[in-house]
Amino acid sequence: MNPTTDPTLVSWVETAQGSDFPIQNLPWSIFSTADRAPRAGIAIGDRVLDAAVLAEAGLLGDLPAGVFATGVLNDFIALGPETWSRVRAAVSDLLRADTARLRDDTALRAAALLPATSVKLHLPIRVEGYTDFYSSREHATNVGRMFRPDGEPLLPNWLHIPIGYSGRASTIVVSGTPIHRPLGQTRAPSDPAPSFGPCRKLDFELEMAAIVGVPNEMGRPMTIAEADRAIFGFALFNDWSARDIQQWEYVPLGPFQAKVFASTLSPWIVTAEAMAVARVEGPRQEPEPLTYLRQSGAMNFDVELEVALTPAGGSEPTVISRSNFAHMYWSSAQQLVHHAIGGCAMKVGDVLGSGTISGPTPGSYGSLLELSWNGKTPVTLADGSARSFLLDGDRLAIRGRVRRGGVTLGFGPCDGEILAAPAFG
Repeated sequence: MNPTTDPTLVSWVETAQGSDFPIQNLPWSIFSTADRAPRAGIAIGDRVLDAAVLAEAGLLGDLPAGVFATGVLNDFIALGPETWSRVRAAVSDLLRADTARLRDDTALRAAALLPATSVKLHLPIRVEGYTDFYSSREHATNVGRMFRPDGEPLLPNWLHIPIGYSGRASTIVVSGTPIHRPLGQTRAPSDPAPSFGPCRKLDFELEMAAIVGVPNEMGRPMTIAEADRAIFGFALFNDWSARDIQQWEYVPLGPFQAKVFASTLSPWIVTAEAMAVARVEGPRQEPEPLTYLRQSGAMNFDVELEVALTPAGGSEPTVISRSNFAHMYWSSAQQLVHHAIGGCAMKVGDVLGSGTISGPTPGSYGSLLELSWNGKTPVTLADGSARSFLLDGDRLAIRGRVRRGGVTLGFGPCDGEILAAPAFG
């Protein structure tokens, strides 16, 4: 067993029972305070550990000067898996109940350990590139049944390759950032021509993001083992979608304006090392993938996911979906391998969106498109109102948790509020 994930570990930092951030988690983010510029932080209980302070005190080993004070995690991540693991082990040791070094140094503890309520969290990485996948068989089947009722739900290529498209890195934002309803062209089947205006079918997509931590050279593919090792960690992800804009534009080249306006990332990245306790086998892949995509063993992750919607002007959220990352047909490692196989150079800080995570039952669908079946069966909320798609003022919250051996590993919030479309023309 990895000593940093031992469920019997206890920290001297008080951590409430069931906290998302026990000593077994230690996720990374970027934070700032009134007197500290954005820098790397690690969550423990209801506190944030300032990694820059620890590094300056010489407690994290031999690291480049200032690596935690750049305002993004990319420079630290670029140091590679051995360094990630070594620093994690050092932090874990410092926080253990029987380790006095930080616990008993009053001045250093006060400088390094801050109340979470006193910090502002930022987008944790400089996003170099973003690719969104379409890797839930249940989601792809639901969409196929909706829009191709007389044909096969899955297109012929879906069971052979992880389908994806290049997204927009510039509009990935941290949790809590308001999202403007996008403007664009739409055309209903009965309309003689397209019209321009605010999106009318604004949706969420329940996803997780894999953060690439090891680059590859242009022209050099990755193996499954290399790809698995190249993932630094995972975060919650909401790939907001304008369904009516997408319906008009997606043939022949796929989504464009329907997806580029915003995607929300949770502020905390749970490392792949911490996530190892949640590894499970994914669905059986039949037909067997081509050789470069073949994998064996536990390559998926058991992460319980929940989506809650609070209506405009309301205060009571309604849980509208419960799903699990384990449902994904194509694993994150397979997605990364397929991305690189043609020669694409992957960079530290690239984001791979899992694609909408839908389970086998209606209550586990990962989008309003599915939950309302494109508006035919609106979702009823706790206040009696109903939603087919999101309205201005609605607030959406995604949460994710790993539960193992009495320990909970959380990802923090992945929240967003819908604002009216910007004035134009």
